Amino acid sequence: MLLEQGLARLWVEGEISNLARPASGHMYFSLKDDGAQIRAAFFRQRQRGPTIQLKDGDKVLAYGRVSIYEARGDYQLIVEQIEPAGEGALKREYDKLRLKLAAEGLFDEDRKQPLPKLPQRIGVITSPSGAAVRDILTVLRRRFPSVPVTIYPAAVQGDAAPGELIAALADAVRRDDCDVLIMGRGGGSIEDLWAFNNEQLARAIAACPIPLVSAVGHEVDFTIADFVADVRAPTPTAAAALVVPDRAEWISLVNRLAKRVARLGRRTLEDRAQTLDYMLRRMAAGIRRQIASNQQDVALQRNALIQQSPAVRVERSIGRLRNVQQRLTTAGRRSISDLKHRLQLAMRSLHSVSPLATLERGYAVVLDADSGKALTDVSTVKAGSEIRARLHSGELLATVKEVSAGD
Repeated sequence: MLLEQGLARLWVEGEISNLARPASGHMYFSLKDDGAQIRAAFFRQRQRGPTIQLKDGDKVLAYGRVSIYEARGDYQLIVEQIEPAGEGALKREYDKLRLKLAAEGLFDEDRKQPLPKLPQRIGVITSPSGAAVRDILTVLRRRFPSVPVTIYPAAVQGDAAPGELIAALADAVRRDDCDVLIMGRGGGSIEDLWAFNNEQLARAIAACPIPLVSAVGHEVDFTIADFVADVRAPTPTAAAALVVPDRAEWISLVNRLAKRVARLGRRTLEDRAQTLDYMLRRMAAGIRRQIASNQQDVALQRNALIQQSPAVRVERSIGRLRNVQQRLTTAGRRSISDLKHRLQLAMRSLHSVSPLATLERGYAVVLDADSGKALTDVSTVKAGSEIRARLHSGELLATVKEVSAGD
């Protein structure tokens, strides 16, 4: 988030209130003074030494980063270190320098260098006669004895210690034959460890191009060198364990990797063999398809040549001629049938309007017996006149006895 990226880690002094200790082991509380307060979360992984004895009302210095608890939308301090607020001169000087260097960004995580997985050479900056160097060498020999170690001797206590530590560090950087450094000593009072709270030493550590592990004092001791170093180890012994892997674990890892490489090799060979089989099958199928396609082309060409043969063309023409003959015969028969049908229709139509058809229904045609003209009006006929009545079959000769005019 922009807030977490934009603000450096900082120290906050205040009084603890509303302290809560859930079963998870984390601690939640507020830090307040007379004018303000902020919520704080101190997770179990960060809790060391006497900090677990905190209670409401304790005045403390808390070091950490500002974040937002999204569930409530509240600002909170994610505490990484907490200690009682002191009033001594050394404590005030320590706090002043710590705040100054923190404000400059010397404690920021993004400037810290990662440690090498397996260093080629380890440099140790410490007193050559102290217990710390013996502890470091013992752990290094036990965990990974093949890694060489260079000792850069320096005083770790007293007024001359900061200068000697800075000079030893500069010598290690100049020689550039180590790819990780350990700087440390055993535990002691704040006065014994004061050389590691020196501002010039802190700046030399911050400028060191070689990853550096700070291992000063016991687990509960924090110095300026611890904050500015790339990694802080709680003890010199822990520092030695941090800079080299365990040989047995490393050998086991190498064996696992070798087996994995062998499995991958076998799998690659199997995959390649399977791919080759697949390609051969595809090639054979392609050849078969090509042969079939060529055979089909030959058959098509053969058929085309056959179609162009004169015998085929004559046979096709004879077939067309027979077809035309059959069509003509069929058409002639159909035309004759149509004409007969039309003639029958015409004869029926003529018969329906013929006088003979009327006579068939019981009617008669009356004619003047002398002139043979058809009589249509009674006014042209007189009583005693002879008339002829033509029936459907035969004629009648009749004499008119009476004439009566119609209405």
